[in-house]
Amino acid sequence: MGVLKNKKGQVTIFIIVALVIVVLGVLIFLFYPKLKISSGFDAENPNAFLQDCVEDDLQDLVKTLSEQGISLSPQNYVFYEKQKLQYLCYTNEYEKPCVRSPPFLVDEFQNQISENIKFTIEQCFVKLSSSYNSKGYSTELKNSLGKLNSKILPGKIDLELSDYELTVSKSSSEKYVSFNILLDSNLYELLEVASDILEDEVRFGQADKTNYMLKYINLKITGPEYTDGTNIYVIQDKKTKEMFQFASRSFVPKPII
Repeated sequence: MGVLKNKKGQVTIFIIVALVIVVLGVLIFLFYPKLKISSGFDAENPNAFLQDCVEDDLQDLVKTLSEQGISLSPQNYVFYEKQKLQYLCYTNEYEKPCVRSPPFLVDEFQNQISENIKFTIEQCFVKLSSSYNSKGYSTELKNSLGKLNSKILPGKIDLELSDYELTVSKSSSEKYVSFNILLDSNLYELLEVASDILEDEVRFGQADKTNYMLKYINLKITGPEYTDGTNIYVIQDKKTKEMFQFASRSFVPKPII
């Protein structure tokens, strides 16, 4: 009898636990979508709204620039994988070293981000003001074209927005004068390796991809070599799949007549 009672007690506990799980599941189903929607705007944290608004466009911009050699509209380029890929070091002479352009990859990439993300940021400030207004707040944005400083740093990309001066008022007023948009990225390392490869192109006309992969075990470096002396370099983070690619043409041998 004692054994039978214990089994009945265990069954009762299992039933109660199952009912609790079912009830929790129903509550999550009913309320989670509402909670998710309401978390999109926090009146006390406009930076979070801007982060969410800008992040996707920033990620797409970085991806496009990385795939085309830091150029949205390549001018001096070669076709690779059916798209234009900018030369970052080039010569049209035989047996001459290529000339790097731009000379500093990180600086150029930062400039391209700043120049091409401005419109998105302006639109996101408009959306932010609309969100405040829909909640009964009044807003004032001075210097809508404030300062934008893009920084490519180890492990991240940081957009620093300053001098925007957003004032939010309801029962009281709050003023916000600086914002930061962050994007997790290993782009800094990719550009540093690309810069070293370009120095090899200037000095030797080619870089040893295998040696670089032995030195940077987290990276995969591939790319074809064309008969006109062009070398393609595709530098990819093995874990994140983030990549940066470019073309170079240096020390082209004279054709044998």
